[in-house]
Amino acid sequence: MSHHHIFKQGNPDKPILLLLHGTGGDEKDLLFLGELIDPEASILSVRGNVSEGGMNRFFRRLAEGVFDEADLDFRTKELVTFLDETAKEYGFNRQNIVAIGYSNGANIAGSMIYSFKDTVKGAILHHPMVPFRNRELPDLHNVPVFIGAGTNDPMCAPAESIELKTTLEGAGSDVSIYWGNAGHSLTNEEVTAAKAWYNKNF
Repeated sequence: MSHHHIFKQGNPDKPILLLLHGTGGDEKDLLFLGELIDPEASILSVRGNVSEGGMNRFFRRLAEGVFDEADLDFRTKELVTFLDETAKEYGFNRQNIVAIGYSNGANIAGSMIYSFKDTVKGAILHHPMVPFRNRELPDLHNVPVFIGAGTNDPMCAPAESIELKTTLEGAGSDVSIYWGNAGHSLTNEEVTAAKAWYNKNF
């Protein structure tokens, strides 16, 4: 398979939580988060295939906050293909994946949502940016999204979070946004809000 990953089988009636780490992380980074969100769910935690100065990422960037859109497109398709293959390998329901991403991982999760219809059932995006602009999105009426944002996030301005929310809603998604004041870090309060959103939707 095309990505280093960890798969943990859980209750087959529950969603499969696709865990996507931030820059410099790996497939172990967000295991705690998946278990907090839904301890009964299956977990598929994936390592990004790109290295930036020895740090794992899911796609290249041209500068801080500037995505290499061609590489993002390529890596997004690569990840979607990996999900298709992995579902067959482990025998889980491909239509029952909920993505949980932080920072760089949230951005590639957002890119999948922007680029492919029904590739995930829903998503928790912690501190994401807008993956693409001037792109027509698929119908997202059945894809609820939670955005965790920071009012003083130095890497992701509030306007970025608002634009992402507005764009997803324009394609039909039911979007919830949580505002914290801890910058780019992931707080207990944000995780608690994400878990409450997940319980309500899944």
